[in-house]
Amino acid sequence: MDTPVNSQTPASSAAPRISTVARTLRILGPLLWLLGLAIPSLFPPAWITIGGIFAIYSIVALSQDIVLGRAGMYDMGHAVFFGIGAYTSAILSLSFNWPILWTIPVAIALSAALGAILSAPIVKLRGDYLLVVTIGFNAIFVLAMQNNVFGITGGADGLFGVSGPSVFGQTFGSQSELFYLNWVVLAIVLWLMRNLDRSALGRTFRYIKYDELAATTLGVNARGYKVAAFALAAAIAGLAGTLFAMQLSAVSPGSFQFTDSVVLFAIVLVGGQASVPGVLLGTAMMFVVPQIFTDLAQYRYLAFGIAMILVMILRPQGIWPARKGAL
Repeated sequence: MDTPVNSQTPASSAAPRISTVARTLRILGPLLWLLGLAIPSLFPPAWITIGGIFAIYSIVALSQDIVLGRAGMYDMGHAVFFGIGAYTSAILSLSFNWPILWTIPVAIALSAALGAILSAPIVKLRGDYLLVVTIGFNAIFVLAMQNNVFGITGGADGLFGVSGPSVFGQTFGSQSELFYLNWVVLAIVLWLMRNLDRSALGRTFRYIKYDELAATTLGVNARGYKVAAFALAAAIAGLAGTLFAMQLSAVSPGSFQFTDSVVLFAIVLVGGQASVPGVLLGTAMMFVVPQIFTDLAQYRYLAFGIAMILVMILRPQGIWPARKGAL
């Protein structure tokens, strides 16, 4: 008697599991975002500020993931574009009396232009060579800001007094109001990332990451797409920079050091490259989890460091990596 053959192959059985996960994320993501809106009503002021900072750094980390996770380029100077956005808005607001909302398009455009200009001559570099060059960019930017370029960057002390925006007569000045603003912008960026993953541009980024030679053979202008990845990531980071300037009411070179670029790089690696949930989890691990252990004083960073090491040993692909074959 013949043994019945199971017609369902492993590949076909995996497809329903993947679609189930995708459907769950489509429901769970917006639900968690809506729950986040309750933070100002349920938590003390300190946690409202932490929630606002989490939203800002999530946006920057997602922009870092475009370059590192999707296009596969080692950018260890991403804090430069974050800083360009913050300084552009602060300078236009404080020195030229622009309404802060009017500075946002300029900050985005200037950051994108700088991302394209700086990346154009270096995108042919690979791996650690590109990484070293971007470290140099970060060092140059910090030194320039510290030396008060054109007398408008405030030197080592930076710039103070950046105000929140005014929308339809409503001024966003308190931490709660800024939290809602940051949370809405985070939702917009998440929507953009979702559409990028589904677009031809996003797929091309990943083709280049996985096999640049094959992509070039098929007629893809790898250099042009790499520059586009840097420009897009820089634009989003510049937007986050404006939010950062409003959140702290100040900007200074100390907020955009090489160590800040390392943190952004680590968020993507720890969370999971090319994975939006992974990047958000990585950001929470970097900025939210340490606040839970404030009672441990300086030892909380030791516990945090050990936790990071364990994550990279047990989950070298990241906490929540992108699913395989997602092109």
